[in-house]
Amino acid sequence: MSVPKSVCIQGDDNLGSMLVGTVMRKVKSRTWKKQRYFKLQEDCMTIWYKSKKAGKPHSTFSVGDLEGVREGHQSEVLLSLADEFPPDRCFTLVFRGRRGNLDLVADSADEARSWVRGTRKLMESLESMGERERLDQWIGDWFKKADKNKDGRMNFKETQDLLRMMNVDMNEQHCHSLFTMADRSQTGTLLDEEFVLFYKMLTKRDDVMRVFQDFSGDGQKLSAADLEDFLREEQLEAEDAAGHAARIIETYEPSDAAKQLNAVTFDGFLMYLGSAEGSIQDPRWCGLFQDLDQPLCHYFISSSHNTYLMEDQLRGQSSVEGYIRALTRGCRCVEVDCWDGPNGEPIVYHGHTFTSKILFRDVVQAVDKYAFKASDYPVILSIENHCSVEQQRTMAQHLNHILGDALLRSPLEGKGLTGLPSPEELKGKILLKAKKIGGLEERVGGLTEDPLTGEVSDEDEAAEIDNEHSHRETFRRKTKQHLSKELSDCVVYCKSVHFSGFKHSRLHQKFYEVSSFTESKARKQLRDAGGEFVLHNSRQLSRVYPSGFRTDSSNFSPQEMWNAGCQIVALNFQTAGEAMDLNDGLFRQNGGCGYILKPSFMRQPGGGFNPEAPQNRESYLPQVLHIQVISGQQLPKVNIKEGSIVDPLVRVEIHGVPLDQGKQETRYIENNGFNPVWYDTLRFTIHTPELALVRFLVEDYDKTSRNDFVGQYTLPFCSLQQGYRHIHLLSRDGTRIPPASLFVHVRITELA
Repeated sequence: MSVPKSVCIQGDDNLGSMLVGTVMRKVKSRTWKKQRYFKLQEDCMTIWYKSKKAGKPHSTFSVGDLEGVREGHQSEVLLSLADEFPPDRCFTLVFRGRRGNLDLVADSADEARSWVRGTRKLMESLESMGERERLDQWIGDWFKKADKNKDGRMNFKETQDLLRMMNVDMNEQHCHSLFTMADRSQTGTLLDEEFVLFYKMLTKRDDVMRVFQDFSGDGQKLSAADLEDFLREEQLEAEDAAGHAARIIETYEPSDAAKQLNAVTFDGFLMYLGSAEGSIQDPRWCGLFQDLDQPLCHYFISSSHNTYLMEDQLRGQSSVEGYIRALTRGCRCVEVDCWDGPNGEPIVYHGHTFTSKILFRDVVQAVDKYAFKASDYPVILSIENHCSVEQQRTMAQHLNHILGDALLRSPLEGKGLTGLPSPEELKGKILLKAKKIGGLEERVGGLTEDPLTGEVSDEDEAAEIDNEHSHRETFRRKTKQHLSKELSDCVVYCKSVHFSGFKHSRLHQKFYEVSSFTESKARKQLRDAGGEFVLHNSRQLSRVYPSGFRTDSSNFSPQEMWNAGCQIVALNFQTAGEAMDLNDGLFRQNGGCGYILKPSFMRQPGGGFNPEAPQNRESYLPQVLHIQVISGQQLPKVNIKEGSIVDPLVRVEIHGVPLDQGKQETRYIENNGFNPVWYDTLRFTIHTPELALVRFLVEDYDKTSRNDFVGQYTLPFCSLQQGYRHIHLLSRDGTRIPPASLFVHVRITELA
């Protein structure tokens, strides 16, 4: 089940060294540096560590929990210790989701290298595992957890305890009957192979068997012709059904005998349904598939608000890590709040609060290093500038010196002043969104006697937030801010300007000017003139950011802003929840590049689309979504209380234009998070399919208090695959929780 030690090592000195174990320093700050003993377990998937002091508890984590390994001083903590520990002895283990990093210092460069290379090798081997190997790994992990006395066998009591750990409430008699059938050695205990058999009996998929037998001629296998019928009739994949059936047999069928008969057994059929091909999201949408040659304003852009914050906006920690995490998640617009700092060095923090401060220079270095790790497409630095002219010059020096040619300093050659360039044209470039002296015309016109400084209207986010407290525009704080020419010259296609209404914008706003809106101001524009807002956003970039009242770093729903065509909808990436699920769901497609092409009716000047009245647009074609929620598999336990078992229900939510917003749920299943069965059908009418997102949410029902979150998956309506599909659930942090899944049947019809 788990990776055999011999296979794991295969002469690999790095892994051999990890299995022996190493004493390293775990570092949390300049003053917190404690020795810990780290060791790779025999399964080659678990890393164990504990204090050298006797009696102290140990900790473990799985290699599957890791997102990456950084060498050298690549965290704030290790950077602060650069004078104490050389980079070749330092490394950082980066965890998935929002879990904090683990900063480590080895006693020698060789030991650090062994752990870096060995861990990366284990991560690569885990990544390349097939679904069956992953499942075997998962079963092996459970076997080890339940085998309390570590004798490599499981007695009946250990098996019962395991079922409770796995979210199964099973009648003792039925459990004993399965146990006896699996105990082929008749020893009263289960060896690991017998435990696999027990697990297979436990996870018998009657729901999938029903589908299999509906299409099987003999009840034992699906011939190639049977499989073609299934693909055509149920999966609605009529194109090259014969070729597709042959590929499924070749790829997923484990039996060579069945392959020779050109057929698929139940095991092979189940493997296909559990694969990416059998997933609810069309795999073709996951790669880069959209046209990226249109103007920037024609795309939704993955955007972060207060990127430097790791927690709330009053006392939270500011960290360069916030930028690294956002950029490596494919975020393409990050926010930098700049203030005058000591020693002439600008700092970044949430002004007038107790949040900690970081150096602007360190932020720019992080952007330089991580901007294009997840995507080659342009990154926008949204600068909130509160600095003196002198420190603005320092900002410009850092931007030019650190980013070099990646920083866009002038309009693209041959582009002229006809409109915004495309993501494709700006590949590998970093753009500054900030205030600017004058416009692009002067730059292109070649005016030479530019002033060293200029004045611009100072209407920053703080002023906007002050304005939220009053309904009267006359209370807007208008002052003049001095701007350094050096920083102004770094702004090309994203000049920040105040929004003075749609008519003013239509008559006077230049294509390279960007307006920012608080969520409440954007909502008002949407309510009063939704069609005009969509039209405005077909020409100009707009940024929307959370209300100043959200001091807890909570988020608004980005969907209502996308409905208006707003491109830069800035969210607090550090805060998990529905808003970030929607953001991840939208931007997971198109290769995770951070740019999603808006529907054609939102890009055309005469599109005539109003999200408040979607039925009035040309090519209006509403659709009906039918979802039968059939079953769930191995849902994670959410309540740590012993003996507590999940009572799962599934809620399906539609997020889109107001007319499409809706949610429906199944009944809850009592005491079964392991293999609950519903067969409940939900129905939704979708008026604007191109903008709709579908969110599947699993909760643990509680009649006395709020339901607990179990897992979710969010995807664009247009990327749904029809037929029988598995939904591989994600955690609250958006990371996979294998093998937790839902099995559903999807059908989309036109509204009669």
